[in-house]
Parts: sequence; C-alpha cells; structure tokens
Amino acid sequence: MIIVHNLENSRSQRILWMLEELGLPYEVERYERNKATMLAPPELKAVHPLGKSPVIDDDGTIVAETGAIVEYLVEKGGRLGAPADRDGALRYRFWLHYAEGSLMPPLLVKLVLARVPIFGKMAMKRIQPMIDVHLDYIESELAKRPWFAGDAMTAADIMMSFPLEAARSRAGLDDTRPATIAWLAKVHSLPAYQRALAAGGPYAYA
Repeated sequence: MIIVHNLENSRSQRILWMLEELGLPYEVERYERNKATMLAPPELKAVHPLGKSPVIDDDGTIVAETGAIVEYLVEKGGRLGAPADRDGALRYRFWLHYAEGSLMPPLLVKLVLARVPIFGKMAMKRIQPMIDVHLDYIESELAKRPWFAGDAMTAADIMMSFPLEAARSRAGLDDTRPATIAWLAKVHSLPAYQRALAAGGPYAYA
C-alpha cells in the first residue's frame, strides 16, 4: 500500500490524481500548513530529511520530489508514460521537466514578492512579463494538440496541472488564452481528478 504524505494546497495533489488514474491503492497522510508562515509542519521531516511534500512510502521505499515520484509511478503502474512515437516521446520528456524546471520558478518568485510590501509590488511588474512568455508558449502548444505530449493524456499533463492552476489563480492566466483554459477545464472534469480532490482535502487551485 502506498502512503502519500500530502500537504494541503500543494503539489502533492498531482500525486493523488496520478494514483487515481493508475488505479493503484493508496492511503493519505494529511498535513496542514503553518497558518502564519504557510510552511510545511516539522512532522514531515520525520518522513524525509527535507521536510517537504509530496513524499510517498511504498512499503518502505521512500520517494520524494514530484517528478521523481511521477516517474516511479509510471514504471509501477505501466501507464501514462511517453507516447510510442519519437516526437511525442520528446514532447513528453520536455513537459515533464519543464513544469518544475522552467515554469514554477517565476510563479514562486511572484508569490513571494506578493507578500513584500511596496517593493514587492514594484518587482512583480518585472516578473509578470517573464511569466507571460511561458503562458504564451504553452497556449501555442495546446492549440496544436489536446494534451501536452500528443493525443492522449500522460504524466506530463499531470506535472503541468499544478503550475497552470497556480497561474490561473495568481499569475495572469485567463480567457485570453482559450486553449490553456480549455485544457484546465478538461482536467478538472476528469473523474480521477475529482476523486483525488476528495481524498486530498483542501486544495485552493482546482
């Protein structure tokens, strides 16, 4: 049985969604953020030294980092991996790593700056154009195909869900990018996604 150490309003929601899509049995260990700092509680350090979420425990095998967990689950579940064609496989690999490597950093910077009075607001004006470059690129790609890697949903779509939900909430993703908004609506309508929301508890971005 896989145990998911799940922090509220966090990237670990993607892992629950993936487990639901794969039909793998799991249990959820829920953690609440510190209300003042919004950081993860110290109890998570007992699971993994970094004290971050998500972390899974698969019968004693501890796996941390969302991308690493996703790849682990693709191998375990035998589905949602790269398409068979070379172009699709290259797109899959790109988006799988792009989600955390390129898209999340400016979104996190904007979140931090939003909490800094005066100077933070000034700095955010410089960050948003950087985010817009990413959002325009994503829009152009989703206008070409229904899912990030091709005609079928893959783990790359699961990885991309959190940053795009965050962008929809606080970083300018709106109806001016209809292909991306349609993709998000499609994701949110999936039965496995809905089951994951019910299992995970509070999640602000759905």
